[in-house]
Amino acid sequence: MQKLTNKEEEIMQILWKLKKAFVKEVMAEITEDQPHYNTLSTIIRNLEEKGYVSYNAFGNTHQYYPLVSIEEYRKKFMSRAIDNYFNSSYKNMVSFFAKEEEITAEELREILAMIEQKK
Repeated sequence: MQKLTNKEEEIMQILWKLKKAFVKEVMAEITEDQPHYNTLSTIIRNLEEKGYVSYNAFGNTHQYYPLVSIEEYRKKFMSRAIDNYFNSSYKNMVSFFAKEEEITAEELREILAMIEQKK
């Protein structure tokens, strides 16, 4: 699975939300830094080449839909982030968020409970 650019990821978020969409429908969802229609169409075609989306043809227009689920992408993205930024250690990742006070003791207890339930 190839890495996505920030803009490609933004477009995938929209396609995951809409499930199926024409380029104009994707365009309508972009609220900031809206690209030109042709630029957006090129980004979506790049996503197709990377294997993230496919389409149904309706004459000259295409309705795009995701081939990769958000769950699949999240798993790959998180694995890559943990490998690159936390020395492949989930413990390092959790301790980072604890130190930055992005995660509370109560949330950590909930995570421990989830881990214990899986055993």
